[in-house]
Amino acid sequence: MSNAFLSIEKVNMVFGEGKKETRVLDDINLQIDKGEYVSIIGHSGCGKSTVLNIVAGLLSATSGGVILEGKEVNSPGRDRSVVFQNHSLLPWLTVYENVALAVNKAFKKTKTAKERRDWILQSLDMVGMSHALDKRPNEISGGMKQRVGIARALSLEPRVLLLDEPFGALDALTRSHLQDEVMSIQEKLNTTIIMITHDVDEAVLLSDRIVMMTNGPEATIGEILDIELPRPRNRIEMADNPLYNRYRQQVLSFLYEKQRKVEDLPSAKKTRAAESATNKEKELA
Repeated sequence: MSNAFLSIEKVNMVFGEGKKETRVLDDINLQIDKGEYVSIIGHSGCGKSTVLNIVAGLLSATSGGVILEGKEVNSPGRDRSVVFQNHSLLPWLTVYENVALAVNKAFKKTKTAKERRDWILQSLDMVGMSHALDKRPNEISGGMKQRVGIARALSLEPRVLLLDEPFGALDALTRSHLQDEVMSIQEKLNTTIIMITHDVDEAVLLSDRIVMMTNGPEATIGEILDIELPRPRNRIEMADNPLYNRYRQQVLSFLYEKQRKVEDLPSAKKTRAAESATNKEKELA
């Protein structure tokens, strides 16, 4: 058993049965250290969100499993908070009440009413939403809704924060501001973060490592790229940083050369190419 903070071990995922059976994930292995920011990137249909949902305990792997701090993950838990692309706020509750619902349920036996209120306010202050406590979701912008979603997730004091394309539906400027806030929050809290993204620049800017998935079905981890850029990171400075641009090029090369070429092959050739790639990976393992 791995000694990593979080370990994804020999995970396979099959949907359907018989002729309709599809192997979505094939032998996923990944170890993540405490406080690490890991992004998972790949083309649509490569099983990124399936991996995240297995870590969250929302799906059970067909075989293999996830170990968090020495304990097997087999159901959802407060030690793992998820932020989806859709903010999922309850429309009839205020900003404060949406976070309070989670905090009061999680800490009813361990925090006093005053401690819970202070923690709710602190969580909302962390994402810059203290000014909108009494607003309902239909009274705030998409970016503000996502801030509340992040505050609610962090308010549970999770060991792992799982982000499933959390900025995907936002405009570019709002997206940039939220990325900066997530970087700042992680620096303060040393939270372990796993993020699903399609955005190469986002992955390079935020991550300590980028996990690149091969195309599905039978998707697996193709390459893992260590991002050795100093923190804190400034997006304007990064634009002219040669190392940043080298990392960016490496991810683009994987996504749009190594993987896209397989997509463009006729079906029979595609199958042979996939088998060849799998055999080479096994030889290198």
